[in-house]
Amino acid sequence: MNYMRLAIFDFDGTIYKKETFKLLMNHLKHHKLYHKKFKQFYRAILPLYICYKLKIYPESKMKERSMKLYMVALESLSEEELHTYFGELAKKMSNDFNDRVLNRLKQHNEAGDHVMLVSGAYTPLLTAVTKQMHLHFDTIIGTDVPLKNGKFDQTVPFYHIQGNRKTEKVQEALKNKQVDWENSFAYGDSYSDLFVLQLVGNPVAVQPDAKLLAIANEKDWEII
Repeated sequence: MNYMRLAIFDFDGTIYKKETFKLLMNHLKHHKLYHKKFKQFYRAILPLYICYKLKIYPESKMKERSMKLYMVALESLSEEELHTYFGELAKKMSNDFNDRVLNRLKQHNEAGDHVMLVSGAYTPLLTAVTKQMHLHFDTIIGTDVPLKNGKFDQTVPFYHIQGNRKTEKVQEALKNKQVDWENSFAYGDSYSDLFVLQLVGNPVAVQPDAKLLAIANEKDWEII
């Protein structure tokens, strides 16, 4: 029986050098058609951010709520308009990719590994940017944008992919598949990627934050 080898990539700070949410905020703030929606979003997100900085609101909930509020600000856009919006963002991102990580991605593609992109970013943004950059992934897991009648449906529970949820989604996507975990790879830049990195025999820390760097050094993981 042939076991499948994986290569799992995080997006923000790993393949893409920056944080997508900052880009999302700037894109909305200065958008020629939708800039007026930024005030609605900013007014909604500010109390959350203040509570987070005061350490009375968990970071994970703050991120999830912020992601939903951003889409609430865009709820009047049709599915086609959202597709165009995320396509504009993808073009803005093209000069900020990590060449070393892209080279690893190419190597895994050529080796025939099952390559996965697992990120908290919006799934339609990930789809747009991988198409824009001609990047091949066998599986893309992101934060889905629920739609109803072609527009964002805020009545559906919003499920931001982060932390252990990444691991759950990876395992769900690979259900009933035979995986060679020991010889698989995972790439991440932050402590929040730890759950996924610990799944494989070859974790790689990419310009890691302080907490992940300490763990990578302790466990003698590869650091790039």
